[in-house]
Amino acid sequence: QIKLVESGGGEVQPGGSLRLSCASSTSIFSFKAMGWYRQTPENERELVATITAGGTTNYADSVKGRATISRDIAKNTMDLQMNSLKPEDTGLYYCRAALGATALRGQGTQVTVSS
Repeated sequence: QIKLVESGGGEVQPGGSLRLSCASSTSIFSFKAMGWYRQTPENERELVATITAGGTTNYADSVKGRATISRDIAKNTMDLQMNSLKPEDTGLYYCRAALGATALRGQGTQVTVSS
């Protein structure tokens, strides 16, 4: 069974930074695309950023200029660097990956932005 495991969440003050990581139990080379999503305290699910197998990235308007998504194929990881964090960035961040017709998802890591 392929697993995705997120790490790097925590509590941070507004203006701070976090780097989230998603580790795959299998090679990410074959993933068609990967992405970070978040579930807000209001239970809304939002796309944060995605990256395709070709390296094309896409960001939600709310995080453009503050977030950078990246992959390390050698380490089988996908990271999300978040800067200038705002209280509205609070949520459960989870990674997803598309492997053929299979959609994979991790359990998530909590990010809380609060003063």
